[in-house]
Amino acid sequence: MWHVETGVAALVVAVGLGVAAVLLGPDGLRWWLVALAVVVCTTVAVVVPRWRYRVHRWEVSADAVYTQRGWWAQERRIAPMSRVQTVDLAQGPLARLFGLTTVTVTTASAAGPLRIEGLDRPVALALADELTRKADLVEGDAT
Repeated sequence: MWHVETGVAALVVAVGLGVAAVLLGPDGLRWWLVALAVVVCTTVAVVVPRWRYRVHRWEVSADAVYTQRGWWAQERRIAPMSRVQTVDLAQGPLARLFGLTTVTVTTASAAGPLRIEGLDRPVALALADELTRKADLVEGDAT
């Protein structure tokens, strides 16, 4: 899914740069600009999803939810079960096409929710159930 998302974005950028090069660039430089746009966008479309996959991690223990995500700016988050307020599932059209789901764990934190992307739907459903059960076992009101 990340390959398709990044590929579509890179294609849009490559077409835009190509059109700009054809309309604005001098004749000799024009095709070099088009070629450079295609090479850069193709490289991004291949490298970024693999890089994201290598960084993207999550784990649930009895006490907390751990996430790590990002490709350029990487983020690690830990949310104690006592801070979990809601667990939501979401599927965009592309994710639905691939049978993937995003789990969003809303916490009592100013940093915002934790997101676990790209889970197979059955895994996401089981994770949401597990997080809900574990959060219910913890004393307190998650504030």
